[in-house]
Amino acid sequence: MDMGRFLLTDQVAIVTGGKRGLGREIALTLASAGAHVAVCTRVADDGALERVAEDIEKLGRKALAVQADTSQKADIDAMVDRVMALFGRIDILVNNAAVLAMGAMLEMSEADWDRHFSVNVKGYFLFSQAVARRMVEKRKGCIVNIASDLAFKAVPGMGAYCTSKAGIVMLTRVLAQELGQYGIRVNALAPGLFKTEFSRPNWSNPAFLKHLEATTPLGRIGQTEDMTGAVLFLASDAAAYISGATILVNGGGLA
Repeated sequence: MDMGRFLLTDQVAIVTGGKRGLGREIALTLASAGAHVAVCTRVADDGALERVAEDIEKLGRKALAVQADTSQKADIDAMVDRVMALFGRIDILVNNAAVLAMGAMLEMSEADWDRHFSVNVKGYFLFSQAVARRMVEKRKGCIVNIASDLAFKAVPGMGAYCTSKAGIVMLTRVLAQELGQYGIRVNALAPGLFKTEFSRPNWSNPAFLKHLEATTPLGRIGQTEDMTGAVLFLASDAAAYISGATILVNGGGLA
């Protein structure tokens, strides 16, 4: 096999939710494979997003850090315009930004429910739409949506999150159907529990962590590096004939 098919030399990628955790590691992995990367986050007042951009540049790639709320179409369109102005193209989009508010369905507020779907579903749709319109022009592109294995498993207290992530899986399939004619591939990754700040309330609970490790065939929770290879694969030409798929990255937890 030609290992060069895993390289992303001089391609341009956008990673949403790129300030820390999985988003940061995904952005750096794409840059390591040769891509120029634009990252965004909703709140960029602590310098963390700029440090991600600096780390990308240390790898010899170009970077752009943008404060953008992915639930707002105006922010998305403005970022896409900035990326096009700076780089002239967009080859890869990784929809990673997400929110999670714990709460039983009987107690969950309408605002919390709406926030899940505004960011986790509408944001993915709007960003995919804006970027795909640019990809259509060159008849090629790749979109990777970060879903969750909870798209396939209901967990009490996480109903809005589970439901929104299930929506991402179907959104991925619909986009793959509609965009395939333009040479655009759309896939999703469904991670299990990863050790990031986003999921700290779960993995920092010793009883919960012990239970999860005992019921996961590989016997541990995910580390950020466990996701980056899967993203790189789907973003590269090595996955040129894969579209509409959702790949579980959860240590076999739903096997």
